[in-house]
Amino acid sequence: MAGKLGILAGGGEMPSRLVQACQEAGREVFVLAFEGQTDPSAVQGTEHAWSRLGAVGGALQSLRDAGVRELVMAGPIRRPSMRELRPDLRGLQFIAKAGMESQGDDGLLRAVISGLEEEGFRLLGIDDVLPGALAEEGQLGKHGPDRQAESDIARGLRVALALGSADVGQAVVVQGGIVLGVEAIEGTDRLLARCKDLRRAGPGGVLVKVKKPGQETRADLPTIGPRTLRNADSAGLRGIAVQAGATLVMDRDKLIPAADRAGLFVIGLRVEE
Repeated sequence: MAGKLGILAGGGEMPSRLVQACQEAGREVFVLAFEGQTDPSAVQGTEHAWSRLGAVGGALQSLRDAGVRELVMAGPIRRPSMRELRPDLRGLQFIAKAGMESQGDDGLLRAVISGLEEEGFRLLGIDDVLPGALAEEGQLGKHGPDRQAESDIARGLRVALALGSADVGQAVVVQGGIVLGVEAIEGTDRLLARCKDLRRAGPGGVLVKVKKPGQETRADLPTIGPRTLRNADSAGLRGIAVQAGATLVMDRDKLIPAADRAGLFVIGLRVEE
C-alpha cells in the first residue's frame, strides 16, 4: 500500500477532495495548511499542521515528523509580497536560490518543486491521486459549439497560448472574434465577472482554458467546476473549451448536467503547443 501522502494545501476545494479520496482509498494523509491561504474546513478531522508560507524550515520538519515522503500540491496559493512572507532562514535560502522576485508563477512553482525534491520528497500530480479527473478530448455534454463558437475557440487558443508562453495566465474570453478579457493574477472567476460587463450584442462568447506551454504539470493545472459554469452562464457565454488531458474537471457529475440544463457546451480540445 502507498505510504502516507502529504497535501500542500492552497485555497479552494481541491485539498478537501484529495483528503476524501485518500480516506476512501484507505491511504493515510497529512495536510500542511498555510495561514491565510487554506480553508480551515480542509483539515477538519485530518492529521495536519499550520504554517506560514515563509516558515520553510518548520514546514519541512512538520512533513518529516509526519512520516511523509510523497507530496501533492493542491489548490491555488495567493502569491505574497516579501513583507507578507517574512521568510525564516531556510526560506531566505530558498528565495535566494529560486530568484523569487524575478520568477513568474510557473517558474516559481518549478523552483518550489525542485527544492522539495532536493529535500528528498517525491512530488505527484493531482491526477495521480484522482484518476479520471482530467478532461478527455471531445464534447463532454449534449451541447456542442457552432461555427461562430469554433472560430472564437480557435482565436482564444492562440491568445491563451501566447499568454501562457509569457507565464501570465491560462484563460481568455472571446466573443465574435474579440478578446473580452484575459486572465492574470485575479483568476478565472474574476475574469468572468469582468467580462459580464463587457459582453457585446449577439451570440455569447466562450471561455478557453489551457495550461501554459511547457508548464510543470504537477501544480496549478487549469481547473473548471460547477462554479466556473455558473459564472460563465452569468457572463452570457455559450460554452467552455479546455485542454484535454491537462485540465482538472471538478464535480463532473454536477458540472455536465448543469451545462446541459443551461444550454452551454463543455468541450475538451487537443492542443499542440
